[in-house]
Amino acid sequence: MNINPRTVAIILHDILAAAFTWLAAYWLRFNLDMPSEFQAAALSTLVWVVPLQALVFWRFGLYRGIWRFASLPDLKRIVLAIGLAALLIPLVLILFRVSAVVPRSVLILDPLLLVILMGGSRLAYRAWKEHRLASVLNPDSKPVLVAGAGSAADFLLRELARNPAGFHVVGLLDDSRDKQGRLVQGIPVLGALDDVAACAKKMEVDDIVLALPSAAHGVRKRITQACAEVGLNVMTVPSLEDLVAGRVSVSSLRRIELDDLLGRDAVQLDDSGLHQLLTGQVVMVTGAGGSIGSELCRQIARFAPAKLVLFEQSELALYAMEQELPQHFPGLQIVPVIGDVKDAVWVNQTMAEHRPTVVFHAAAYKHVPLMENGNAWEAVRNNVLGTQVAAAAAQNNGVGKFVMISTDKAVNPTNVMGATKRLAEMACQAMQQDSGTRFVSVRFGNVLGSSGSVIPKFQKQIEAGGPVTVTHPDITRYFMSIPEAAQLVLQAGLMGEGGEIFVLDMGEPVKIAELAKLMIRLSGADEDRIRIEYTGLRPGEKLYEELLADDESTLPTPHPKLRVAKARAADDKLASELDGWFSTENYQTEKTVKQALIRWVPEYQAQD
Repeated sequence: MNINPRTVAIILHDILAAAFTWLAAYWLRFNLDMPSEFQAAALSTLVWVVPLQALVFWRFGLYRGIWRFASLPDLKRIVLAIGLAALLIPLVLILFRVSAVVPRSVLILDPLLLVILMGGSRLAYRAWKEHRLASVLNPDSKPVLVAGAGSAADFLLRELARNPAGFHVVGLLDDSRDKQGRLVQGIPVLGALDDVAACAKKMEVDDIVLALPSAAHGVRKRITQACAEVGLNVMTVPSLEDLVAGRVSVSSLRRIELDDLLGRDAVQLDDSGLHQLLTGQVVMVTGAGGSIGSELCRQIARFAPAKLVLFEQSELALYAMEQELPQHFPGLQIVPVIGDVKDAVWVNQTMAEHRPTVVFHAAAYKHVPLMENGNAWEAVRNNVLGTQVAAAAAQNNGVGKFVMISTDKAVNPTNVMGATKRLAEMACQAMQQDSGTRFVSVRFGNVLGSSGSVIPKFQKQIEAGGPVTVTHPDITRYFMSIPEAAQLVLQAGLMGEGGEIFVLDMGEPVKIAELAKLMIRLSGADEDRIRIEYTGLRPGEKLYEELLADDESTLPTPHPKLRVAKARAADDKLASELDGWFSTENYQTEKTVKQALIRWVPEYQAQD
């Protein structure tokens, strides 16, 4: 251990404390009126007691700790060191035949006083350094309530004590009855989470901090909505993953975001199985620059594939991924390939050159209104022909698994986009053989923050002062986070044996109008300032999305968030019929496209 001036000062402090408490023990023994003969005894024994205690303190490592971070382990070492010294003092005095009279009460009082003085001075120093009296020392700081009284709240209180950041905590809330009425670092637990409005009014606070990084999203959503209803500002501590990774500190407070409320609990992955599927393998992702494709690349990269082939039509999106991935995965071999999935020659050549063992097919047109009307034929060619081309190339080049990203809009579709994705599912099923490439489809709903998602649109409208446009007051959608969707796609790819359509557990559907209202409240505004305007359903849009068609049912899987749809079997002639349709070089009108889709996808209900 390096001896520096601060360490020397601490040692001197403890020596002086030892001397003071030894003399104080004598004074207390005689009610502050010590006889002269005992004064001489007290002074003469100091030369034996203090060096002995100093030696024990040194051997117990009391000077390795930092006073600013003094805690229970430090106090424990102090108690043990003083206790041992208290046992050794009479032995040393007897062994060296010290003639001075030492009352037994002194031998008891001295260690008690020394624990109080040494432990108290360290805790007092820490309290001073952490600005325990922040509300007094900094009267301009804002009072806040903290939702949660667990480890995250404890860390938050410590961080705010060291760095108030303009806040001081006046109370905690927690649903645990055992914690209510108790103190956490001197701050009272005032009540349950549902008492937030009453407690905020009582304590005269306008800000709530959610210290619930590992709590279910439903709990965070419940308390946030309660706060929004009474006009309270809601902040949150960083996620548990960011805290554990050390990317941020607990005191890095931020405003609550929609992902915190609509996101879901962490996905439990079969890491060992995914390592077998991905680690050391060549993996290819089509549509690698899109919302789902790019997240798939990030998730796949965590499993250290031998090579990751990024197939993408957009030059800008591909460049962004080429720049991003090496920063986070410097040892990963990345192959960026510009290309169109409809180009059979180029797709075949790419797979023949790199020989992927797994292909994740995320390339697709997904925007419902844009794929109606004049763009219907391009939607069919990209979503169906593109899937056929990529799937055939996978078969020709010995790919082990081909995982296609589908959508809940493929269920009882009312739009061209949904019908094309259902037809792509059927095309994959029709290509499944007893041996060779195994084709798997994964069906899920909207993802938070994806391109074309309603949420970025609402955010821009709110920033512009409104109005927020919603197509219909009763329209509902399923939502999940992009990372969760990508992780479940990987899990489904691992579990698929060929020909399955996996359906992700999307949780409860969300009313878009309620979503808009919540986003307005989270922005600090209300519906009087930013109004909601209903514009009517767009072409191809329906009120409710479904995850299963009327003639489908599901079977459970070992994973709680994945089920297998027992869909209608695809006709064996489908592939050849589609080949014949796509062989024409003539542009197909919207009417022709929809008529063909109805023939192959009978549940498709085309809108005029």
